[in-house]
Amino acid sequence: MMRATPAPLLSAATHKGYPVWAPSLPLHEVGQRGWHVLQPNWPLPSAVIRAPALHHNLGWMQRLVCQAGIDLAPHGKTTLSPELFQAQLDAGAWGITFANVAQLALGVAHGVRRALIANQVLLPHDLHWLAALLREHPTLQVAFWLDSAAQLQAVAQAQVGHRLDVLVELGLPGGRTGCRHHDEALALARAAHQHPAVRLVGLACYEGLWAQGNSQADAPLVQGLMQRLHALAQACDQQGWFHDAPEIILTAGGSAVFDLVAAQLRPPAAPALSRPVRALLRSGCYLTHDHGTYQRFANPLQSRLHSGGPAGQAWGCGDGLHAALEVWAVVLSCPEPGLAILNAGKRDLSHDAGLPSPVRWCPAGQRQPLPCPAGWTVSALNDQHAYLNGVSGSGPMPRVGDRVALGISHPCTTFDKWRWMPLIEDHGQVVGAIRTQFG
Repeated sequence: MMRATPAPLLSAATHKGYPVWAPSLPLHEVGQRGWHVLQPNWPLPSAVIRAPALHHNLGWMQRLVCQAGIDLAPHGKTTLSPELFQAQLDAGAWGITFANVAQLALGVAHGVRRALIANQVLLPHDLHWLAALLREHPTLQVAFWLDSAAQLQAVAQAQVGHRLDVLVELGLPGGRTGCRHHDEALALARAAHQHPAVRLVGLACYEGLWAQGNSQADAPLVQGLMQRLHALAQACDQQGWFHDAPEIILTAGGSAVFDLVAAQLRPPAAPALSRPVRALLRSGCYLTHDHGTYQRFANPLQSRLHSGGPAGQAWGCGDGLHAALEVWAVVLSCPEPGLAILNAGKRDLSHDAGLPSPVRWCPAGQRQPLPCPAGWTVSALNDQHAYLNGVSGSGPMPRVGDRVALGISHPCTTFDKWRWMPLIEDHGQVVGAIRTQFG
């Protein structure tokens, strides 16, 4: 079984949120110290991962893809954490998806041997770096996205001395990368098949930016994109353009409507091809889920999973994903009625896809977290402060020194603000830790 390489010692000097009173420790010793995030001297703010929810989500998603008859290549950019990569692989993931060669190199250093780069690779130093990784690790399998003749020419001009695997990417109008039309993609696939610098191993697409959290809109969106993917796959297969590939990779899927994608990646929606097909879902944010962006998609998704709906089949995957990521903060000031100022802000938590939500709190001097009153909201963030407001009659407001846990919207941009996070039980006991490596 693959294991991550040893991590540097954690210390207050190099890891925000690490206790200044604690000795420098290797990561694996953190859970042995009996620490508690609600003990009086715990440093705040502190980003934490609730271990029970994390383990639930790992198993939940793996059950879904197994039932769908597909595989999971979760997007590693969500956490960029070697420990969480390993947890996903141990749970059954086929491999890990990355956004660039630097992230891939991090994954390879920690044991990842099957990977996708869900992006165009074309700069010479990146192409040479990728080729060096492939030469250094003979069992490494990597494929990246290709969407233009200009990119193919750049790959050829780099002369890396290694044939690189590519997947032709389909895109949607007004979106990011990817070929917009069938004929364009077909011509590029032909060129890739004929070019000695690359090997065509499959096709890719991404639907997440267009998802609305409404099954009536999302189902036809996904179906239309996946029909394009399948039509292109059939055309390429009929021409024999995948004949060099050990299997044909078809991949799609973000973290918003992954059930709709999963249903389209397998038969009967997916056509039979002449070679074995590896259908890969790339969701990443499922691992910690959230209290905002992805929670908004959860109700229609859960309804589809239980009733069948547009996905075409009721899947018994349990009670859905659980929010695992929180940032605990302390009340610094209560300068006016109905307002509390917390010591966590834009430097500590996500704000690109909505403000955080107060989810739990603990009065000063206590260690048992309580649900936040329904009327508490966060109305604004500064760099280091959050404005917590209470509605009249909604229950008590926190006092100076009380602790408040903020639930996150869009976990990706909270992970990149921390270099380590404790894993905790729901009551706050620290049982382990993970690191992130965003640089």
